Amino acid sequence: MENTVVGRFAPTPSGRMHAGNVFAALMAWLGVRAAGGRLVLRIEDLDPRAQRPEATRLLLDDLHWLGLDWDEGPYYQSERADVYAQALHALEGRGLTYPCFCTRSELHAASAPHASDGTPLYAGTCRGLSAAEVERRSRVRPPATRLRVPEQDDPAGTIAFEDLVCGPHTQTLAHDCGDFLIRRSDGVIAYQLAVVVDDALMGVSQVVRGNDLLGSTTRQIYLQRLLGYDRPAYAHVPLLVAPDGRRLSKRDRDLDLGEIRAHDAGPERLLGRLATTVGLAQRGEELGADALVERFSWKRVRACARDTVVFTA
Repeated sequence: MENTVVGRFAPTPSGRMHAGNVFAALMAWLGVRAAGGRLVLRIEDLDPRAQRPEATRLLLDDLHWLGLDWDEGPYYQSERADVYAQALHALEGRGLTYPCFCTRSELHAASAPHASDGTPLYAGTCRGLSAAEVERRSRVRPPATRLRVPEQDDPAGTIAFEDLVCGPHTQTLAHDCGDFLIRRSDGVIAYQLAVVVDDALMGVSQVVRGNDLLGSTTRQIYLQRLLGYDRPAYAHVPLLVAPDGRRLSKRDRDLDLGEIRAHDAGPERLLGRLATTVGLAQRGEELGADALVERFSWKRVRACARDTVVFTA
């Protein structure tokens, strides 16, 4: 039992799923089902703007329509504040954090370098503030909380892992992201800490997601190390893009599931087209999710994977 693969699908209910979201869900589902494992469904609604019951209801209905079932959950991040607070306090108690008063506009200054996932590289502006200065600034605006990363010449800050799709990946935290947020200034726990805590406490051993999050992985591995959590295996699958190279977006309603369901008789056409992007189906094949399980292997996906794949209606 202890060797059972436990995967997860962790969508944010910020809008109707599009084809790119479905592709990530399909890959997570296949990675678990082909290994005879279990799939956890987690709704990442930590941000108050994502706490939308109707969007969540549609998301669950779309997954059922696609035939992508799950074994545990759904869990809601909005209901898990206590477990995130415990992890945050553990890090604070070890002197690994500090308050940050930098504004969004300061962090996103045009001259600031950015990490591969678009996050500004933090220059350490607030790292050395005195207690008196922290108290003074706190009277003006509430601070966020940042995690200190090792200095650039400290080997502990260089983290390497082997991705099931993208292969070997290495980052030096001080150079590639700097001290990073684990709690926002509005009190909401940041993505990096929340997903690490959730994956660990839910027993997730295989994380499958889009390769736009590849750059986040070393930060999460570092947090796992600090908190004493096991490291899961990671698989970062290609991103689907429009013919003009633009990433598919919920905001732009690219290949919206509502539109797809209104015009297609069933999910097989969409799933077959998605499967062709990683060599699991031939062009024109229409297949249900169950039919793809016997064809699936990470080796096969890795052989066909690219950073982005053009996908059209």
